[in-house]
Amino acid sequence: MPFFMLMETALGPSIARGLRYFTFMASRNLWYVRSNFVFGSRCSMIPCSAEILFKSISFRLFSVKCNDADSEPLENEDLLNNLLTMGVDINMAKKRQPGVFNRVVTNEQDLKTFLLSKGASKEVIASIISRYPRAITRTSESLSKRWDLWRKIMTSDLEIVNILERSPESFFRSNNNLNLENNIKFLYSVGLTRKCLCRLLTNAPRTFSNSLDLNKQMVKLLQDICLSLGHHDPADFVRKIIFKNPFILIQSTKRVKANIEFLQSTFNLNNKELLALICGPGAEILDLSNDYAKRNYTNIKEKLFSLGCTEEEVQKFVISYPDVIFLAEKKFNDKIDCLIEEKISISQIIEHPRVLDSSIGTLKSRIKDLVNAGYNLSTSNITLLSWSQKRYKAKLKKING
Repeated sequence: MPFFMLMETALGPSIARGLRYFTFMASRNLWYVRSNFVFGSRCSMIPCSAEILFKSISFRLFSVKCNDADSEPLENEDLLNNLLTMGVDINMAKKRQPGVFNRVVTNEQDLKTFLLSKGASKEVIASIISRYPRAITRTSESLSKRWDLWRKIMTSDLEIVNILERSPESFFRSNNNLNLENNIKFLYSVGLTRKCLCRLLTNAPRTFSNSLDLNKQMVKLLQDICLSLGHHDPADFVRKIIFKNPFILIQSTKRVKANIEFLQSTFNLNNKELLALICGPGAEILDLSNDYAKRNYTNIKEKLFSLGCTEEEVQKFVISYPDVIFLAEKKFNDKIDCLIEEKISISQIIEHPRVLDSSIGTLKSRIKDLVNAGYNLSTSNITLLSWSQKRYKAKLKKING
């Protein structure tokens, strides 16, 4: 029987076909040796048995299979056992950052020891790893350095532990301690107080993961805006905006400039009015996509125009309650319709815009309670529709006598 037919019988057709190439190459190499031998070359013919050939080929095939890029990497079983012992929610952790479980070297025990020394409980540590598994890749040296840098802002270890419990990503997202140190020094240098940096670290920790250049660019833009609007204390201006909007430093300068121009041109604000708006209730508008802000404002105008409002009334309404620009078209329209259907006038809504803070469900539930209690919403104060639950219940109890 021919050689390759024997191979197919012994190994199966797919493997045998794969071996043809290697056998051909081996045969060609043997012929090369033989031809040189015939022409007087000093090289000698080396016998190559089928056994040696098959051993060589089997090894290569095995190697290819082990290094196949499509095969799934093996999980670190010791790591899994350690994390289970620590009380980590493995399913949650795998959903968050599955790649961590394929690492050969991890530092979960060092992390546990470190956090215990800072006052964290075992339950808190398990929760931190469950929600941000990459924390176990940080070394003790890196953790210690980062903790010391955070302590330049926070007043106690317990304060940091509390932040880690709420948002582990804020501490473990980056291990570039030099970048963190440089950003802290820079933000202190431009006049930000410890309280302001604490607010940034708590609410917008990505600020400290930014490159130093990005933070410098945004601060420079804010300082330039300050001077262009006639304010002569850039440090005070930057402090006010960042305190009102801790996310400003993680936005693009292009977005902030576009939104400043949108506010000034749309509402015909003078410099003093624009300064008051962006340092106060309108500071968070600077975070929005410019297209989103324009689209929502256009919808607000169209809806209020349809209810008989003038351009002046619309602008007054938005300036007094800038948060309305955050409401998507459907949500804004549905809330207005809900109130109008209950005989609440548009003039009441414009006068008390905070009622739009409440969800549709809350508005409907409270309106029903108040109507049943004999409260006339069309002639009475409607602000209680946006009160806290505790305060609202006390008022409703009083109305019911």
